[in-house]
Amino acid sequence: MLSMWRKTSAWLMLGILFAFVLLVGCAPGAGTQEDDSDTDSETTEDTATDENADSESGEISGELEIQYFVGGYGDSWWKEVIGDFQEEYPDVTITEHAGPNINEEMRSRWVSDDPPDVVYIDGAGSSETQMVEDNQLMNLSEWLSEIELEDGSALSESFIVDPATYGGEIYSLPLVFDTWGTWYDNAWFEENNWEVPKDFPSFMDTMSQIKEDEGIEPFVTTGQYPYYFLRGALYPAFGAAGGDELLNDVITGAEGAWTSEPVLNVMKKVEQMQQEGMIDSGFGALNHTQSQMNFLLHDNAFIPVGFWLPNEMANDTPEDFEYGFIPSPMQDEGEPYAIVPDLRPLAIAEKAENPEAAKAFVEFVFTREYAKSFSEHTGAIMNLEGVDLSPNEEVPPFLIEANDMINDPEQVQIYQKPHPMSSELETPISNSLVSLMLGNITAEEFVEEAEQAAAEYRSSLEE
Repeated sequence: MLSMWRKTSAWLMLGILFAFVLLVGCAPGAGTQEDDSDTDSETTEDTATDENADSESGEISGELEIQYFVGGYGDSWWKEVIGDFQEEYPDVTITEHAGPNINEEMRSRWVSDDPPDVVYIDGAGSSETQMVEDNQLMNLSEWLSEIELEDGSALSESFIVDPATYGGEIYSLPLVFDTWGTWYDNAWFEENNWEVPKDFPSFMDTMSQIKEDEGIEPFVTTGQYPYYFLRGALYPAFGAAGGDELLNDVITGAEGAWTSEPVLNVMKKVEQMQQEGMIDSGFGALNHTQSQMNFLLHDNAFIPVGFWLPNEMANDTPEDFEYGFIPSPMQDEGEPYAIVPDLRPLAIAEKAENPEAAKAFVEFVFTREYAKSFSEHTGAIMNLEGVDLSPNEEVPPFLIEANDMINDPEQVQIYQKPHPMSSELETPISNSLVSLMLGNITAEEFVEEAEQAAAEYRSSLEE
């Protein structure tokens, strides 16, 4: 079934994606996944001069707690928005909970039903779907229909990609638009006359050539966070193999999806990569920054990551390194590349102590002006249509090439997942995926383990 991306408006949306790409310079700031720095979560409080005074913007007052993950996107945009919100609502006392490990640090608060009011769901240890299943997030369906942008247009009709739905209900608003793909050093490839892969057979051919020429295992990813490979390589492969329907079924754990022939065929490709020595044999011990550093040092030649990679690794990128990006080439020969958009949402806790201030903040954030600001701070794009970023003149060559591909339906097909995979399903599947990529189990054994995990996940939903 064709997604909204295949409608007439798709090219407008993809044009916006390119606009974001133009601004990236070195791609989205922030391995939206996890960060190994030891930065402590920081808390700031801005207290109004007169707590009993009426806010010039209404009755919004009291303490507002905001939780946000800090990774490759950084935190400067959050600081700007929160500071502006404080000026607009001086009777609100804002407490920030932020940092690369904030999801773990705040876990006890969520478990004990004492959550912050607003949460940006991103990074290791976070799962939107799990939070919905645990009744931790407020249903925003009715409220969303009332929100308007600064020009009076409805927010619900202004997203590039619509919010995730659970049983037809909306529990979060997609703040950040991103997509995964496979990266390489274009300068290194040109120097050695290596072919940029166009499909899985050419992917294997190029990796074989690199292995012979350089004596390295060409492909690396993080084994500590195997969802990088799951989302960055397998999701597009499933989309290419069975469209939105198959992608939906594997993510939701539909009966028989993981043992289906299309999925087994995809996993046989992963098995082939492992058996022919294309996957770094030490990947299992690597976190995401270590795998990315190895990639930059040419210990490997390919890595699956999102558009935040160049920005996140800006301080470590060699001067002669030239980022190249393609949608992960896991599709069959002659088939177009596949891309699956990846979103980072903003939500309100079901048990928020100050829901009115939380709603005011979320509505405050979703404007086209802050969308422009977001791109300026992060090199990424907010999930809003109609944001003109084209004046930016810093256009890296790989972004022009990426735009040419993405806007060519003969080269790229867009697939959309229904919502993120629940951590209760993603975790066991990821564990089995590492075993397959290390050569400890076969593709057939993997799909059986994944199917069993899906069955247990479905059972847990019925309890």
